[in-house]
This record gives sequence, structure tokens and C-alpha cells, in this order.
Amino acid sequence: MLKTITNGVLTVSADTAGAELHSIRFGDTEYLWQCGDAWRRYAPLLFPFICSPKDKRYKAGGKEYTMPSNHGFARDSEFGLTAAEDNRLCFALGSDDKTREVYPFDFRLDVEYSFDERDKQLLRVKNTVTNTGGEPMWFYIGGHPAFNCPLDEGLSFDDYYVEYEKPETIVQVWNGTRTLLENGRRLDMTRALFDNDVVMKDAPVSKSVTLRSDKGTRGVELSWGDSCGCISVWSPTGDDRAGFVCLEPWTSVPVYADDEFEDLEQKPHAIRLEAGQSFCFEYRIRVF
Repeated sequence: MLKTITNGVLTVSADTAGAELHSIRFGDTEYLWQCGDAWRRYAPLLFPFICSPKDKRYKAGGKEYTMPSNHGFARDSEFGLTAAEDNRLCFALGSDDKTREVYPFDFRLDVEYSFDERDKQLLRVKNTVTNTGGEPMWFYIGGHPAFNCPLDEGLSFDDYYVEYEKPETIVQVWNGTRTLLENGRRLDMTRALFDNDVVMKDAPVSKSVTLRSDKGTRGVELSWGDSCGCISVWSPTGDDRAGFVCLEPWTSVPVYADDEFEDLEQKPHAIRLEAGQSFCFEYRIRVF
């Protein structure tokens, strides 16, 4: 069930299917990728894993589990609509027998999209994980919004770049090692940039990244707080139909980076949440 809210400047839609954003419109411009053939998603929510463990298997409490879907199950789950007000949409997902087959912990996942009171062009995204069980739980969580690229009429994908708030060094180790940024701020968008898949920056100094072009006026700034430990940039390589760039705030590097540790409880980047406690993961999307 798709729900829409507006503050007179931004118009935002999200679905109970996956609690997924479907649209961010500013004026006549749609900023969110519209689930085309190159990628059949809009802005999926990643929980309880970011990516997949080796062979999709892991252990928890000494028992082996298989997580069949990449990025966990939240993105393919039906959420309940808990609020649909003028300035916010709220969704909730709780553990049940089906989730316990692949993930043995009791939880509630609340998702809120809300307009900023002062900046009418800014959307706040808040994901809250609550441990509703009697024992600690472990998880990863992240966002995966895909933004249209190009955003300005007459421009191309290669006219855009992603700019980090502060200088960063990004070394990609996958099918060899290559340095993508060395104390720099700008990543030029090309298909070849993603030949080795996602561009990740662990523990960034920056608190925001911006997708923009010097030839156009429209762009997107994604910013985050202290709960974000990794920012990733992705678009399919070699597919010119993929007119989008994903700006992905994650709590950490993906679960596969911790595959040396088979038990979820031992994975260094998994978040441990005590019984009855909540963890809040927030980021912000500003369009211009």
C-alpha cells in the first residue's frame, strides 16, 4: 500500500512493502530512481544484514542459519502502517515464525520518513531497531536509496560526480587493489568506476556526500550521524540503462567482511543490542 505526504515543496511516497521509499519529488523533478529494468528497486532497507555472509550461511547461538535473500529480509517484508500524517509516514515490522527461521532474534523495526521543520527540501529517515526478546541480539542495518542520474535534462551519467564533505582516501581491494581517492573529495561518475562493484568508505571523516554536476543545477545531498560507520556509492557497471547512483549509508562494512567469524555473536561489525533496548539509525536526504 503506497502512501504519500507533502509539505508543499517536497512530495514523498513510501510503500508498506519493505517500508521502501518510492518517490521524492521537488517541483517537477523526480529524484528517486523509478525501479527500472536495470535495477528493480527504489530505496531498499537493509536488515538484519548488509550484503550476505559467505554461502548465505551463518551461526547464532551455536545453530546454523541460511539467509536466502541478499541484504536480509526487511526489503521483501510487508510492514504495518503505524502513522500517516501531514508531515510523516511510519511503518513497523515485528519478528514472527517466518523471520525466526532465518534469524533467531525477536525484534521490532520502526521506519519513519518525516519532513524537516526548517528546511523544506530535506527529508529525514529514521530506522529504530528494538530488541523485544529476553537475550542480546546482533544485526547490521543500512539504507540503499537510488537517485536519478542525470537529474538535469540534456546531461548524461558521466556529467555527474559524488563529492565527499571532507577529503577521503578510498582504496578498493577486489580483483586487485586500486586507489580511487587519495586525500580527495570528488569521484567522477563513469561505468568503469564500478567495475569492481560498490565503492565503500569505512569510517569516513565526512558527514555527507553530494551527487551533482557542474553543468546542471539539480543534485542530492545525503548526510548522516554517528551511527553511520560506512558510506557506499554504487551503480551497475556496463549498463547504460542504469540512470541512477546509490548513496548508501550503512552502520558498518558488510557482513561478508566479517566472514572470518562464523558466529554472528563474534562478527566485529555486528551491532549488539541488549534485551529491551533500542538502536536508532538516521540519515537525511536534501534535494536541490
